[in-house]
Amino acid sequence: MTPRMTDDRRRAIISADDFGLSIAVNEGIERAHRNGLLSTASLMVAGDAAVDALRRARTMPDLKLGLHIVAIEGPAVLPPGEIAALLDGEGRIPSDQLGLGLRYAFNARVRAQLSREIAAQFRTFAATGLTLDHANAHKHMHLHPVVGQMMIAAGQQYGLRALRIPAEPAGVMASLDVPQGPGARALLAWTQLLRGQARRAKLQTNDHAFGIAWSGHMTEDRLLRLIPRLPPGLSELYFHPAAGRDALLDRFMPSYEHEAELAALTSPRLADAFRSAGVALTTWSQSHETMLLR
Repeated sequence: MTPRMTDDRRRAIISADDFGLSIAVNEGIERAHRNGLLSTASLMVAGDAAVDALRRARTMPDLKLGLHIVAIEGPAVLPPGEIAALLDGEGRIPSDQLGLGLRYAFNARVRAQLSREIAAQFRTFAATGLTLDHANAHKHMHLHPVVGQMMIAAGQQYGLRALRIPAEPAGVMASLDVPQGPGARALLAWTQLLRGQARRAKLQTNDHAFGIAWSGHMTEDRLLRLIPRLPPGLSELYFHPAAGRDALLDRFMPSYEHEAELAALTSPRLADAFRSAGVALTTWSQSHETMLLR
């Protein structure tokens, strides 16, 4: 497959992460798709509510479904006995991003178990019989070169064609009064490693991503300011909608405005804003087909 080329058109994919995390998240994603602009969702195949997510997905044939790889802070697919070095005392992949990053880089046993777990997550998605639209990783853990390479290698065995690059343009965010310090600029530069991996694998990627600085806070007012400033090329705007609070959200995302993000996705003002700004809403597959026709 030929990599997608940037052009002067402004296009946007509207997506949601954490499908399968909980019933509240699943309900939020379903409402955002049926009653709003959400076209795309990323499934946590080992999530507590993954079975419920799949049941809902099968009633929404127009919802593009991808894989949300869990390589940090979440449940694993493989039995704990097979990946004990990868898991914490609760049998979950830990939340310590720095510690995990070092272990993935320097601990061969952990790397081997991570590789098996990532392959198992793709295998589990394939077993659903649903089309794999794209892939990304929880908390953008695929920015780690080891995780990114494992994701790409495993994904290509299961038909992976598109991968999120979490590259949020510094200039756009600065124009929205979001400070762009050294950390944000370093993260943006670091995304070039993942983009290079994807390019060599001939995967489709987005040019820009939005939802990093405002993660969990992609509210209507903010989006109405962002949409007219979307840059040329393909942007992915990703959300974390939910129909209400629950124990998992309170534990892992206590400050996120899940219900406000759902309200934004279902707001008629948002659809009007995209039309007024001349931004075309698309999906990974539609964008790929458009690229092939160029």
